[in-house]
Amino acid sequence: QVRLMQSGGGSVPPGGSLKLSCANTDDTTNNYCMGWFRQPPGKDREWVARMHTGSGDAYYADSVQGRSTISQDNTKNTMLLEMNNLKPEDTAMYYCVADRRPYCGAAVMTQQVNYKYWGKGTLVTVSP
Repeated sequence: QVRLMQSGGGSVPPGGSLKLSCANTDDTTNNYCMGWFRQPPGKDREWVARMHTGSGDAYYADSVQGRSTISQDNTKNTMLLEMNNLKPEDTAMYYCVADRRPYCGAAVMTQQVNYKYWGKGTLVTVSP
């Protein structure tokens, strides 16, 4: 059974940075599309970023483009999301997701329903 183990998050001031980590219990060389969704308080869950663990191709939502970097540490089967210049609107519960896919670029991969595996979530709060 694949599990996603999240770490990181917490409270940071506006303009600050943080890094989220997601460890996959499976070998990520098995070609996963891994990414992040977030759910701000009182709002719907939204896609943030994703990458393919085989090709390394990465994709970002407009809301975080230019402020975020998704990467992986293959030796640890871990995906990382570094976010900079954080804004109050980045406050949300962040969820790591994964699905076995040969390709990660299709637009449908911005939809929650296409990810089989989910982490438990980690809270990020951006406030003074």
